[in-house]
Amino acid sequence: MPTDYLFTSESVTEGHPDKMADQVSDAVLDAVLAQDRHGRVACEALLKTGFVCVAGEITTTATVDFSELTRNVVKRIGYTNSDIGFDGGSCAVLIAVDKQSPDIARGVDAKGSKEQGAGDQGMMFGFACDETPELMPLPIHLAHRLCRRLAEVRHKGAVDFLRPDGKSQVTVQYENGRPVRVDAVVLSTQHSPEVSQKTLHAFVMDEVVKKVIPARLLDKKTKYFTNPTGRFVVGGPMGDTGLTGRKIIVDTYGGMGRHGGGAFSGKDPSKVDRSGAYMARYIAKNVVAAGLARRCEVQLAYAIGVAEPVSVMVDTFGAGLKPEAEISRAVRHCFGLRPAEIIEQLDLLRPIYGKTAAYGHFGRNEKEFTWERTDRAEALAAATGRRTRGVNLRAV
Repeated sequence: MPTDYLFTSESVTEGHPDKMADQVSDAVLDAVLAQDRHGRVACEALLKTGFVCVAGEITTTATVDFSELTRNVVKRIGYTNSDIGFDGGSCAVLIAVDKQSPDIARGVDAKGSKEQGAGDQGMMFGFACDETPELMPLPIHLAHRLCRRLAEVRHKGAVDFLRPDGKSQVTVQYENGRPVRVDAVVLSTQHSPEVSQKTLHAFVMDEVVKKVIPARLLDKKTKYFTNPTGRFVVGGPMGDTGLTGRKIIVDTYGGMGRHGGGAFSGKDPSKVDRSGAYMARYIAKNVVAAGLARRCEVQLAYAIGVAEPVSVMVDTFGAGLKPEAEISRAVRHCFGLRPAEIIEQLDLLRPIYGKTAAYGHFGRNEKEFTWERTDRAEALAAATGRRTRGVNLRAV
């Protein structure tokens, strides 16, 4: 990888149709786990003008009103009137839910046992770097913060012309492999038809961009694009179809680091697409926090119905302070990697997933995000014979 380059990541708001679908799917998961810790959930959502379809395989003792749950999610996001393109109170909700395949259940249903098998085959990646205090890449960190700020001012009613749908994109310039400045900011927000573009641009710059991106990262050469098409009135499911699992790069590291291809939302933690990716992030973050590397990527891979991972890989991009094989051995020593062990270590059988469905699954400080802890850093350092010195970070 070159040392001097531009890198771009994007995020979307909670009102983006794909993210609406993710939030519906994770609301269903939370509702099941609130009543049945061992419920099996694989839930997808599809949104288009005037309707939401909730489909999937769910095996549970819980009783869930899927229609009411879905409407509540849509209304909480802000789609409460057909005048803005979607109304959670009046939209149709279609339900197509069956039970989990018994062929899958055979290898997964060893509840409470360390021999509980993985819910599917696949590989998962986790990533961490020392560019931000959250140990996340700077481009996706800033892109998420822009979208969260956009939603925050809308919910507070700071102005009356913002609507729920929106996207951000941040391009960061790197020199010698380190972020030095923001080169470009793209921010698109759905809006009322009456507002002028001049008013909209001024508000977005003053109350969103300048409130989020530190001034030291901006300069006279930074480029700004606000609603670059010139108009964004039609948005949400009216403007684009929404599907669960279509924003997997937004959900993870903004393209910096590899992705195994599995989506997260709507899947209970027996599905290693989700729990394995959370564990891989947990490991990578602790490797960086232990001072063993400035960048770390972890790959885990599983076979369906088999408890032990088929492979564990640690990549420090040639800049680790210890050999990667040694770090890998320390990882196997310090972390339990069977699905049941992952679930126990990260306390995943709780209704915590609604918060993950917008603004990224990683780099978050909320207490529910147990995979963001760095409580294994000292153990990792000790296992490699290194004294923990922590990570030298500039506040971003």
